[in-house]
Amino acid sequence: ESAIAFACLMSDMWLGEFDYVSPEAFHSVFGKQYPAFSRRTQHDAQEFLICVLDDLHEAFKEVRAQLCQERQSPAAEASTRSSSGTSIITHLFEGQLSYGIRCLTCKAFSDRPESFTVLSLPIPSTRVCSLQDCLECFFQPDTLTQNNQIHCYWCGSNQDAIVTASITKAPQIIIFHLKRFAWQDKHRRKLSTTVCYPFSDLDLSPYISTSCCNNTEYSLCAVVNHAGDLDYGHYTAFCKHSVTKRWYSFDDAQVTKIPDSAVQADTAYLLFY
Repeated sequence: ESAIAFACLMSDMWLGEFDYVSPEAFHSVFGKQYPAFSRRTQHDAQEFLICVLDDLHEAFKEVRAQLCQERQSPAAEASTRSSSGTSIITHLFEGQLSYGIRCLTCKAFSDRPESFTVLSLPIPSTRVCSLQDCLECFFQPDTLTQNNQIHCYWCGSNQDAIVTASITKAPQIIIFHLKRFAWQDKHRRKLSTTVCYPFSDLDLSPYISTSCCNNTEYSLCAVVNHAGDLDYGHYTAFCKHSVTKRWYSFDDAQVTKIPDSAVQADTAYLLFY
């Protein structure tokens, strides 16, 4: 049902004769799977995005399995089993991180892999910074001490350690979540920091493992903006047309062409490269 509703939405957007499209049908179907999002209340776009990707991933896997079962081909069944955990969602959006952990006592090294579809980046400044600054902050080595110590297998006890993250598989489309909602002095607040992000030639090679052979240069294709504060806000989006390469602003029923200069905004919350 989710796959069909999403297909209808895509068809209406790209093939229909409409000035704008309201995703009511998809939202209704999605709300059955995730009741929290069915209510007409404020929600976080990043949390919603992750749930949408997960829901579509499961839906597309199910559709693929049904199609292969209908064909009843041994080759098709074998193909289904070998790719049962994948879908177009994983193919486009899923990346792999590796957390390298080194014990500071015995120097033993281990690594822990972790899949991701969205990278949540800290914002290291309260006024102005760049996306590169956010990436540097995310990927900088972290020392684990006191209550955060690791249990070292070789030492047989809890020890201080250094953890370093790197990308071992770069996704075709990488999504960055700018962590604008942060705790400060025991209060949660929204950071209005200006984050400058490049439109093209975003080079992730400094954070890529040497074992990764994917392309590491990215171009911006969409931005989700959040205007407002913790309790009340409004989401809009800037999207680059994949054919004309022109940028458009999506603000509820208002869809307008915008100049490239307008895409750099202080309200950026999610960046799609």
